[in-house]
Amino acid sequence: MDTEIVDRNQEETSIVKPAPHVHKVHHENGIANEMMLHKPNGPMRRQPSKDDKEKLGLMNVRAFSFLVLWYIFSFCTLFLNKYILATLQGEPALLGAMQMVMTTIFGFLQMYLPLGMYTPVDRDGKPANFWRNMILVGTMRFSTVVLGLVALKFVAVSFTETVKSSAPLFTVFISRVLVGELTGLYTFLSLIPIMGGLALCSAYELSFNIQGFIAAMATNLTECLQNVYSKLLISGEKYRYTPAELQFYTSIASVIVQIPACFFMIDLQGAKNSLDMTMLTALIVNGIFFHFQSITAYVLMSYISPVTHSVANTVKRAFLIWLSVIVFGNPVTFLSGLGTLTVTIGVLIYTKAKEHDHIQREHRDQYALSNTDTKIV
Repeated sequence: MDTEIVDRNQEETSIVKPAPHVHKVHHENGIANEMMLHKPNGPMRRQPSKDDKEKLGLMNVRAFSFLVLWYIFSFCTLFLNKYILATLQGEPALLGAMQMVMTTIFGFLQMYLPLGMYTPVDRDGKPANFWRNMILVGTMRFSTVVLGLVALKFVAVSFTETVKSSAPLFTVFISRVLVGELTGLYTFLSLIPIMGGLALCSAYELSFNIQGFIAAMATNLTECLQNVYSKLLISGEKYRYTPAELQFYTSIASVIVQIPACFFMIDLQGAKNSLDMTMLTALIVNGIFFHFQSITAYVLMSYISPVTHSVANTVKRAFLIWLSVIVFGNPVTFLSGLGTLTVTIGVLIYTKAKEHDHIQREHRDQYALSNTDTKIV
């Protein structure tokens, strides 16, 4: 009789409370396995992931707002750079050093005054390899600034931008190596009209100089490395740097790196002779604009992927060329108009191509997951 009672109880339990379905989800690294429980009354609620945030990308209102701010501050910085170097005959290394000093000061202030750019985080300590990461990014920041200013001194703005039009291609390969980000075939092909369009935009003012060309190519490479590595730090799983932290600590590291470099790169006597009130004011204002250009770029980076950031940077360059046409009255040619149209079409194609590749990747992941579940059962 006891056995019959036990059997009856087990049957009632199995009817009233069915067992949940258990699925094993295999992570991409093939090391850890996670158990996910699906309740019979509905699917488990999932927290928004970094991939979801990047999928929304520039459709996010805050992301688009910081994109616009980034463009505005970049315009102000670029043409103040040209004014200081070409009109005031300033030293590129001194200008770069002043920019890093100003980003250090304002980066420190923004760690305590976020100004709505990010959410402050209470820290218990610093992660492993903290200063190594900061020195790496700081060195790349300093190199990008100085090399870009050297290029600007030897060649026209448009020539530098033409050389930098290959940045999305550099970013695709660097992202694959450092972050493991796979770029779909259609997304990769959509970069071609964007890069070609920027080259056409600036083709009317090409001026070749070997020193300027080498500096522009080196700037391109270091900037792509800096952006991808910064994205790795700002979107980390265990320790996520805030934009102000990344701005402040990398600026300190950059200042430390550039102190010995200044003795070799700066004509101290010439810099002293040119440092009047006009030059000092221009350097300070330029440094403020450069700080806000950098921190808005870091904030934007937390919303989009490195490749999308590089595409946005390419569009920014075309935008700056057209602003130079409006502000300085540079001549407009057929090639510049065709280039702008090509960049615009390329960006629209890139958006659709990225969406298409993302859907295909999700289908492949679901198919792989269903095959895994079948093998387990």
